[in-house]
Amino acid sequence: MRRIPFYHFCLTAAVMTTFLSCLPQPETDCKAYHTGRFRFELDVDGVKKSTVLDRTENFQYETFEGKTDTASVRWVNDCEFILQEQQPKSVLPKRPIRMKILTTSKNSYTFEYGIVGEKDTRIGTAYRIP
Repeated sequence: MRRIPFYHFCLTAAVMTTFLSCLPQPETDCKAYHTGRFRFELDVDGVKKSTVLDRTENFQYETFEGKTDTASVRWVNDCEFILQEQQPKSVLPKRPIRMKILTTSKNSYTFEYGIVGEKDTRIGTAYRIP
């Protein structure tokens, strides 16, 4: 077995790092999505359902199947915020939800979300409603 000299490995790693840093990075203009009206589709027991989100700097109003819930919005940084249900009706909504915007485009953003303190997260995409 032929051994690759360490300096060759370092040179290869440096070239690859330089090459990868030149590739276009995903856009993340998170501030553009701090406020607005958005549509988010989710799968509920194999059925695709849609919810509408109206977000101000401090609150998010979520309308799902004709019912609207209100949550406070606390921005941790430009791309992460915590949602806290204002009038929880069950145990689950009492727990805050961490939202992290991963990428943005002209009319949508992809985000990761999960209950604060738990490892289980999901990925979703929200689309701006004009």
